[in-house]
Amino acid sequence: MHALPLFPLRVVLFPGALLPLHIFEPRYRQLLADVSAGDARFGLLPPGASGGLPESGTMGCEALVRGIQSMPDGRSNIVVSGERRFRYLTSLPASTPYDRGEVEWVDDFPDVQVPAEADLERLRTMGERYARALDTLNDEALDRSFGADAGQLSFAIAALLEWEFEARQRLLESRSATERVVRLLHALPALVAGAERRAGVHLTARSNGHGIPA
Repeated sequence: MHALPLFPLRVVLFPGALLPLHIFEPRYRQLLADVSAGDARFGLLPPGASGGLPESGTMGCEALVRGIQSMPDGRSNIVVSGERRFRYLTSLPASTPYDRGEVEWVDDFPDVQVPAEADLERLRTMGERYARALDTLNDEALDRSFGADAGQLSFAIAALLEWEFEARQRLLESRSATERVVRLLHALPALVAGAERRAGVHLTARSNGHGIPA
């Protein structure tokens, strides 16, 4: 069991993914100051019904602070990376304005049947197409890494998906890389087609319909 500062928030952080956060509440400003003076790690997990800590057994992801942009009024923009998944067990007494909790680290179960290499390659290709379409829509070109194995690949692509919170949380909670690969292979063809269609419209709009960017 491990003790971890906790940040309940309705976002899903996947292992290996980067996530920007805006820190403005005083209690989380203090959390950021404290973890920055220590190991720079805290737990991101869904909030409970009242906005505080969720029920025991809820899964979250350890966040590692990678960059901080401080503002004169005390707010901060930060970037965190997803590290280990954890299961929240119980709250711990804390003298801080933010919560602390006892957690246990969670890994995938061994899969009886691993994904075929052809399925992984198909997933990687669709993920790369989806990422390129998103980059076009956002007028950026990001250097992305999708990882080598089924676990890393599935989380990297899951982090890109413009899905509602509940669907993303279910993927985080899945402890089978094969299950995640199957889910993504089922969902991605329609998502890729839609993203590429929107990216084409975006490029046409930028070029004023003449193929030359405005």
